[in-house]
Amino acid sequence: MKVLVIGGGAREHALCRSLSLDPDVTELHCAPGNAGIAEVARLHPVDILDGAAVADLAAGLAADLVVVGPEAPLVAGVADAVRDRGIPVFGPSAEAAVLEGSKAFAKDVMAAAGVPTARSYVCATPEEIDEALDAFGAPYVVKDDGLAAGKGVVVTGDVDAARAHALGCDQVVIEEFLDGPEVSLFAITDGETVVPLQPAQDFKRAHDADEGPNTGGMGAYSPLPWADPRLVEEVLETVLQPTVDELRRRGTPFSGLLYAGLAITSRGVRVIEFNARFGDPETQVVLARLKTPLAGVLLAAATGDLAAQPPLRWSDGAAVTVVVASHNYPDTPRTGDPISGLDEVAEADAPTAYVLHAGTRRDPDSGQVVSAGGRVLSVTATGPDLSTARDRAYRAVSRISLPGSHHRTDIAAKAASG
Repeated sequence: MKVLVIGGGAREHALCRSLSLDPDVTELHCAPGNAGIAEVARLHPVDILDGAAVADLAAGLAADLVVVGPEAPLVAGVADAVRDRGIPVFGPSAEAAVLEGSKAFAKDVMAAAGVPTARSYVCATPEEIDEALDAFGAPYVVKDDGLAAGKGVVVTGDVDAARAHALGCDQVVIEEFLDGPEVSLFAITDGETVVPLQPAQDFKRAHDADEGPNTGGMGAYSPLPWADPRLVEEVLETVLQPTVDELRRRGTPFSGLLYAGLAITSRGVRVIEFNARFGDPETQVVLARLKTPLAGVLLAAATGDLAAQPPLRWSDGAAVTVVVASHNYPDTPRTGDPISGLDEVAEADAPTAYVLHAGTRRDPDSGQVVSAGGRVLSVTATGPDLSTARDRAYRAVSRISLPGSHHRTDIAAKAASG
């Protein structure tokens, strides 16, 4: 099977790594990729928001499957352009991807499907914003209605900061604060059958103890030893399947990866948000535990054959990933800094710990791998339990040098200590 992955972050590196280990994958391509993905896949330059260009590339490669990783090309209709060429693609249509592209649309779908979520107001004027903030009170939860690369949400006790963020958005969703721990649960679907993956927990704040600004994610772990054993079954029945059924009822069937961000509140499970693709950094730990070869499952979802697939198989162990971020992330990150120690991790820690590249590139003059974004690397490790996986991840992180970089030191610490 020839597979083309679209994107160039740590999520796509995790996907490419899993696909490269699949014996059914005979050729693996990625566009545009990054310095790490180049070690397992052939890279191709392409504008990932140009559906025609992506479809031409897929057709030229005679790809048997295209996997669209990031949200922006999905919302832009890249999956539609590939499907129109008769090529199976893992990723929802532009119409279905509005589930992530508009939080207001997602709220409407959840209301129609009876999915439990936070009470909310959709606001477009300063007067509506003030009324909503007054109605809910602190802590204030303010969400940009559109795509914001994981950084469009402000949770604050400062009403002025909440109002300022809301006024900076064309349209904003203001909702009640949900107490309790957050969980990420992915599901693969062909528009009818829904196959949940294993849950994970990520860490959004930039610094230890959940201090600092929101980021795209600074680390994650799986499994969740503290979670209710019935959590996945409950979310499938009350969230995932009803959402997929409602989208199909509307004539916009959702095929691909449905990501539910959940809060386990004192009143039960509530949906915080939906995404229309694999999440980063949770993908790194979820795929690290998946034993079933990945390509066949993604192809089955793309071709409507998911119900015929055998149950997924999972490792009994644990996985932890720690994000190494560049200087000044999540504000304006510094790029171009040299990265060293990657070979040491490969030599000393593989296969139980490895590096997944996110914002990297190879300098054409020196050949050195350098930073090219805010979240630069994800260091992922596996082990028989969370403590072992965590120790292995941080030992590998200690071998890496990136001037000015920072990372959290408390990823999975509470879960590992019970």
